Amino acid sequence: MKTSTRRPLDMLCQQYRAVVLHHDEQMLRVAIAQDASSIAEMTEALRFATQCRVEVEQWPPARLEQYAPCANPDAVREQPPAESAIDAVEAILTQAIQRRASDVHIEPQQHGLRVRLRIDGVLQILTQLPDVAPAGLIARLKILASLDIAERRLPQDGQFSITLTEKSASFRLSTLPTRYGEKCVVRLLQSEAHSVALEKLGMPAPLLRLYREALAKPQGLILVTGPTGSGKTFTLYSGLSALNQPEKNVCSVEDPVEIPLAGINQTQIHTRAGLDFNLVLRSLLRQDPDIIMVGEIRDAETAEIAVKAAQTGHLVLSTLHTNSTSETLTRLGQMGIPGYLLGSALKLIIAQRLVRRLCAHCRQPAEALAHFPPAVWPGTLQTWRAPGCDHCFSGYYGRLALFELLPINGKMQNAIAAEASADQLLVLAQQQGMRNLFSEGLLAVSRGETSLDEVNRIVGIEHG
Repeated sequence: MKTSTRRPLDMLCQQYRAVVLHHDEQMLRVAIAQDASSIAEMTEALRFATQCRVEVEQWPPARLEQYAPCANPDAVREQPPAESAIDAVEAILTQAIQRRASDVHIEPQQHGLRVRLRIDGVLQILTQLPDVAPAGLIARLKILASLDIAERRLPQDGQFSITLTEKSASFRLSTLPTRYGEKCVVRLLQSEAHSVALEKLGMPAPLLRLYREALAKPQGLILVTGPTGSGKTFTLYSGLSALNQPEKNVCSVEDPVEIPLAGINQTQIHTRAGLDFNLVLRSLLRQDPDIIMVGEIRDAETAEIAVKAAQTGHLVLSTLHTNSTSETLTRLGQMGIPGYLLGSALKLIIAQRLVRRLCAHCRQPAEALAHFPPAVWPGTLQTWRAPGCDHCFSGYYGRLALFELLPINGKMQNAIAAEASADQLLVLAQQQGMRNLFSEGLLAVSRGETSLDEVNRIVGIEHG
């Protein structure tokens, strides 16, 4: 490949999301997504830029995501070295966006650098790395996030937005000193609010109705719980978007602001400047709010302010890192919130997880199991498996959410006020018809949406 054509070719492939399969003086062969509508336009542009014959292959999206140029020696030789750390960062982040990654892990090793992308909750090594010094790559990221590039001994956090493939993208950066240098984790943030809607949560209709009923209440506390990476933020923003009306004053305090929502007063905390959750929350209560969203309840003081706000005419939405709805009640009690306050404030608790979705193109029925207790799954359970194909490679493509909802009715409110134990609360919740996350996972397995192994991996094996 001529050096003069490398940069235009690279830019055109990024623009059209194409992958170079082969390039010599006579012929260029590229792959593009099956549903691409601009093949003719791209072909003409590539022909003009390279002055050679252009062949185009149409691939399933998953095959494009998984394509590793290292498997093709010709492609490796034709990959141009990055001209600078700026190009290297753009190349890595562009690949992360194209492959639907949620996080990018940039990790210095004893010999070189390892970059991994978290796709559908699982880390995958990025084999196509730009030819740039690791220190320069990390320094570029720190400059983008307005961090101190000279400080390598302490962790730092920041946020930045840049334009990639003609679209603005937002990221959160976290650095951590390790044995061989600074490790960086880049979280991809959603910069557009168009997809934040209750209907896109994938919540079953009966559970979605419970969520809507809680959102329609004039005051109270709605909690979304689960570990990191379980989709809590999306559920919270979906509820907030549904409440976003001109006649309502909707305010939020977040760390950071992950999805900009027009019409909502979003405040990002800044701990170094002394602007923490508690200070912002107290100030918000003097801003005549109708609805308050607290990004996360991290300590007893934040929990106390949120509960009191929910009792004084405000609808409060927040998240908490707990594993189930009943454990959430126990955790808040451990934070020092009295049962009589908690029972009257709480309206709904949502616990959730994200599991990988079986590929619809290669999934097939597997064995039927009948070893579950009747309370967990009556009768036999039809399981499914997917061996992998050109559409998915791994048997999975995308993710779906599992939800466990606990509405706080009169009986539950009295039990919380009486400081009932976690086991007693769980029994009462089950008597009221609550299905736990494992049971919801088995429903998804029976429908062929995910595998039993995946439910066990994410939710845990529960047979009671």
